[in-house]
Amino acid sequence: MWTFFHKLGSPPWLYAIAGAILRWLVPITLVALVGGMVWGLLFTSPDFRQGNSYRIIYIHVPAAVVALAGYYVMAIAGAISLIWRMKMADVVMKAAAPVGAALTFIALLTGAIWGKPTWGTWWVWDARITSMLILLFLYLGVVALYEAFDNKEAAGKACAVLSLVGMVNIPIIYKSVDWWYSLHQPASIKFSGESTIDPSMLYPLLLMIAAFYALFTCCLLMNMRAELLQRESRTQWVKKIAGKEGRR
Repeated sequence: MWTFFHKLGSPPWLYAIAGAILRWLVPITLVALVGGMVWGLLFTSPDFRQGNSYRIIYIHVPAAVVALAGYYVMAIAGAISLIWRMKMADVVMKAAAPVGAALTFIALLTGAIWGKPTWGTWWVWDARITSMLILLFLYLGVVALYEAFDNKEAAGKACAVLSLVGMVNIPIIYKSVDWWYSLHQPASIKFSGESTIDPSMLYPLLLMIAAFYALFTCCLLMNMRAELLQRESRTQWVKKIAGKEGRR
């Protein structure tokens, strides 16, 4: 176990293992995304109340779910960076922030598109929607903090603190529809109790959630590899990779 953690602190090993994972994860992700979208958009029945407008859940829900999970990844990396001073944790944290921000933006955008035919408006200051907007600002705050500091160590500490403080928003997002009056519908997928969504609609949704998790992982690993090359640009192992690429 300790050998594995020691390897995680090695930029060349992390770069290589990320590349090896991407070689098989990228095609799996593409197949899952295409399969899930075709299944959900073309082969599920219209909802008895919302008609076909509900089909946006196959983008909206996976984006929202994985945006929340992505913040956990960023916050855990921040905690590891503060406690154990692992530089690779800073790499993970910086790599996760723009991906999480993009997913949160997609969730908000598709939610607004869904809200127009459902509520008659693009936006309301609903508890769930407002807390998701705060999540977007938290992600963007981490991105901005990294750019604001010339010292990478200071930037890492500031971003780690912001990531951990922002964790208070995650349970608020989860429980907002239960704690306050909300136009946003409650969760349709439940781990305890029976889900309120028909199985014919649930299965493609679960496939899309899994596909979005895989997409997040692919984007995270790609960002990590790019960040490692930038940070280690003067090292021999990066120059060797650059030399190989230049000869192709």
